Amino acid sequence: MQALLDQLRATVGAAHVLTDGDLSAWEQDWRKRDRGRALAVVRPGSTAEVAAVVQACIVQRARHPQQPVSIVPQGGNTGLVMGGTPDHSGRQLVLSLQRMNQLRGLDPDNLTLTAEAGCILASLQQQAEAAGFLFPLSLAAEGSCTIGGNLGTNAGGTQVLRYGNARDLCLGLEVVTAQGEVWHGLSGLRKDNTGYDLRDLLIGSEGTLGIITAATLKLYPLPAARLTAWAAVPSLPQALTLLRLAHRHLGAGLTGFELMGQFALSLVDRHQPQLRVPLWRQSPWCVLLENSDHESQAHAREQFDRLLEAALEDGCVSDAVVAENLAQAQQLWQVRESIPLAQVAEGLNIKHDISVPVSRIPEFVAATDRLLAQAIPGVRLVNFGHLGDGNLHYNVQAPEAMDAALFLQQHEEQVNHLVFDSVQAFGGSISAEHGVGSLKLAHLEHHKSPVALTLMRAIKLALDPAGLLNPGRVIRL
Repeated sequence: MQALLDQLRATVGAAHVLTDGDLSAWEQDWRKRDRGRALAVVRPGSTAEVAAVVQACIVQRARHPQQPVSIVPQGGNTGLVMGGTPDHSGRQLVLSLQRMNQLRGLDPDNLTLTAEAGCILASLQQQAEAAGFLFPLSLAAEGSCTIGGNLGTNAGGTQVLRYGNARDLCLGLEVVTAQGEVWHGLSGLRKDNTGYDLRDLLIGSEGTLGIITAATLKLYPLPAARLTAWAAVPSLPQALTLLRLAHRHLGAGLTGFELMGQFALSLVDRHQPQLRVPLWRQSPWCVLLENSDHESQAHAREQFDRLLEAALEDGCVSDAVVAENLAQAQQLWQVRESIPLAQVAEGLNIKHDISVPVSRIPEFVAATDRLLAQAIPGVRLVNFGHLGDGNLHYNVQAPEAMDAALFLQQHEEQVNHLVFDSVQAFGGSISAEHGVGSLKLAHLEHHKSPVALTLMRAIKLALDPAGLLNPGRVIRL
């Protein structure tokens, strides 16, 4: 291994090959469920250096086939499915792309920007806004997640309803293959019908098919106004009624529709009381709506007022507040984005990132809540997410009197099987936006079509026959 490490130091610089000291920032997953052991953390500064690292690993594997090294690409290490941290073998390189953080260009006429994989999402949003444009990918970890990781997991977030997932926002990629070659696919074309769509294949592959080093991404005109409202909703079916009314009154201006259960909001109130969660005590559900208007602030407010008037008259909303300024809007969104942090403060929990058809969400929640309550009396359900696109974070917290670590040890498999079986029964997916990683690998094999799994294995073997890139994630060979 020493020869490989020496080669890597010569390639990227000794300061960027880390083997000693505290490597927990790269070796431990964000949820602190597990910590692996890396051979080294390698921090290349260019696409050429990434390719050279891959080539060095290929040489090492040829010389020492009994001790093959593999590569785990990593962005901001904010993932939730343990897909970007090393295993315990001590033979995996963590390839951190955080040094590759340059905005390579912005084309205002083509409405695109090109950025390196290590760019922080919030930084891209700010640079786009400074140029007068909107880059709409938005999620809780945007202050630390990177665009390469967003694309590697096909991240979703709060504006999928209007703009789609990361895959929908990407026009081109630059990728280092498992052979150490570079695919220069940074096209800004919206129409290119020249064979298989390699871009869409690589997005969401979690670094198992290639290493994304840069991307060309779509921009949109900045809206003239953004308004945010918070509504108390008596039931899940009535939340769907509100969603229908919002589509009717706001049309394409509806850019956010977030559902939050009462217990989820109670955790924010308990652990972050300074946020002053509105209306949660009086209603089992609350909804956060965003209206992005390209005409004017007055027009946006008029649309919102008509929507809320119709919703209150219908009875699908019992009370509502509209943010009067940007600070109030940010505070409402901060409440929503603080639910995962409040869960951490409450203790270890079982996270689910599932999707079912929007029309079946009330039925799914009622049926699955009932099954969990029967199986584990006193279990607490932290249910929130992107109702507008059918994606719920249907999380399970231990009964209040039970030790959280013991709860996970005794019940995690039982809970996962129950929830995932219910998701499948309602025509859904066990992973909506977080990916598969290693955490859901076995579950994918149980819930994915055998035909689909066969095709996925064939693709992995075709693009990475040696299993160099992120083995043990997404698909098991």
